[in-house]
Amino acid sequence: MSFLYSYDITQLFIWVDETLPKQLGTRSVGRPRLLSDAEMVTILIWNVLMLKQKTWKDLHRFLVAYHRKEFPTLPKYNGFLVFCHRATGPCLKLLQRSLVSDAPLKFMDGTMLPVCKHKRADDHRVAKGIANFGKNWQGWHFGFKLHASITHDGKLCALAFTQASVHEKNLISKLLGVHTKIAVGDSSYGGKDIREKMWKERGTCILAPGFHGQKKIMNDWQKALLSQRSAIESVFDYLKEHLHLVTSFPRSVYGYLAHYAMVLLGYQLMKIWGI
Repeated sequence: MSFLYSYDITQLFIWVDETLPKQLGTRSVGRPRLLSDAEMVTILIWNVLMLKQKTWKDLHRFLVAYHRKEFPTLPKYNGFLVFCHRATGPCLKLLQRSLVSDAPLKFMDGTMLPVCKHKRADDHRVAKGIANFGKNWQGWHFGFKLHASITHDGKLCALAFTQASVHEKNLISKLLGVHTKIAVGDSSYGGKDIREKMWKERGTCILAPGFHGQKKIMNDWQKALLSQRSAIESVFDYLKEHLHLVTSFPRSVYGYLAHYAMVLLGYQLMKIWGI
């Protein structure tokens, strides 16, 4: 997309406004909003692609300093925060439309999304009652878990958020859909019952390495696909380390959801547009 290389936020707004479903992008009754859904979604995408601000407050300060011309009715911070939360629905809608759900080959996995450090979990109040404890090879975490499937080149195919304690195998049906012919995952997806069920119900072949000490006979093409399994781990690493998907800054559950939606939508557009 040429507007990204020319740093033209106006052209990005035009794309968002034309792409958003009209029932979400416009509001025909009541008092006019200071920011439309299209404007707010544009701001959130622009932040992921260009600005890289970690908090809503830093983003608001940057907009006040450098983008007053583009957003002359920008509200004060408290009002701006409301618009950030309100844009979650449109962001998720755009993200859903951009998912490559019909890919025949998918790589799948889950990753922890801690909401605070483990030692502070007992004092955490923002996501109390929703987040919980989960364990992976890195140890215990308190928060949520992102389950995802991707194409071979890193585009998102399907997403699901759960509590940190939910096992990956419980989300396999949602991650694969009905178009998947081959799915590649780690040993969490290698159970015989799961593989037989997915083959019988959907004709999907699941490739997973054997459990510790288990030997498997595989063809060369199966070994080649398993060697590419780290692709989804690279995606998770990029989301966390470069786009700051993991955060402890939100002060409400809606804030967490808005943050996750913003980052995942921005990432998907980066992959689709080849940025």
